[in-house]
Amino acid sequence: MKTPFLAAFAALVAAVLLCVAPALPAEAHTSLKSSDPQKNAQVKTLQKVTLEFADSVQFPVVVVRGEDGKSYEKGEPVVDGPKVTEAVTEPVPPGRYTIAWRVVSPDGHPLEGEIPFTVVGDQSVGAATSAAAPGDPPAASAPATAPVAQADDGGQGGVPGWIWAVIFGIAGIGIGMFLSLRKKP
Repeated sequence: MKTPFLAAFAALVAAVLLCVAPALPAEAHTSLKSSDPQKNAQVKTLQKVTLEFADSVQFPVVVVRGEDGKSYEKGEPVVDGPKVTEAVTEPVPPGRYTIAWRVVSPDGHPLEGEIPFTVVGDQSVGAATSAAAPGDPPAASAPATAPVAQADDGGQGGVPGWIWAVIFGIAGIGIGMFLSLRKKP
């Protein structure tokens, strides 16, 4: 009687170790530490965008989009370990902008997010733009508020690795129990 119990217990321990050990590194997703410009910042000019992550990243995509829908990035993003830099076309006119980014973390998990900010430009230019704003049609400012409301700071979707480990662990326990408790001929 004790032998099937010990075999089942050994199968349980082996299943848990085999399922949990590979899942541990999968939970080490990186995160965005800082950005330049920062979220909701007001800057005078914009020459480049810098994103810094907690770990090195790969396959970056960075889009700098104005409220008119026009993109202002220039060339491909440059990766230097955890830093991603994207040059922008100059001059960037005053207005609201969104940095949309996507990278792949060291564990292979894709991360993405959006960072809204405003280019205020020279104060005299900013005052002229503000004075002209009431005459602009309301549709010009509506698209700028929609991406800000839906801003994503790198939330991750999908099923976490630890849930898969539990599912496979339970399946392994069931198979081990079945094999150890069946009657032998």
